[in-house]
Amino acid sequence: MSKYTRKLEFNTKTRSIIRARDGGCIFCQMGYHMEGALPLDLEVKSIMHYIPRSKLGLGIEQNGAVGCQWHHDMLDNGNKGRRAEMLGLFREYLMELYPEWDETLLVHSKWSVQI
Repeated sequence: MSKYTRKLEFNTKTRSIIRARDGGCIFCQMGYHMEGALPLDLEVKSIMHYIPRSKLGLGIEQNGAVGCQWHHDMLDNGNKGRRAEMLGLFREYLMELYPEWDETLLVHSKWSVQI
């Protein structure tokens, strides 16, 4: 893995911080569109990027949250037309946690100082 790629991935320490901070899927905790979810979809958890890796989103705690498979797929695929709404909720969640949260600092830039 290149140095560049490592900046976009959540490392083990950051994953642990996010898991402890969130305590489970942030969307499940909101009760967000649970209809149709299978039990296994809600059990499997991963860390979601707010700004995705494909857009150079950094692997830092201010850019991530826990999501179950159901909600992570819904966010990533956007096939239910809920992506914009989910990103808004995700953004609000991160802004509540980090009062100085700034979306521009979540993107990898060769020329800027990172968090």
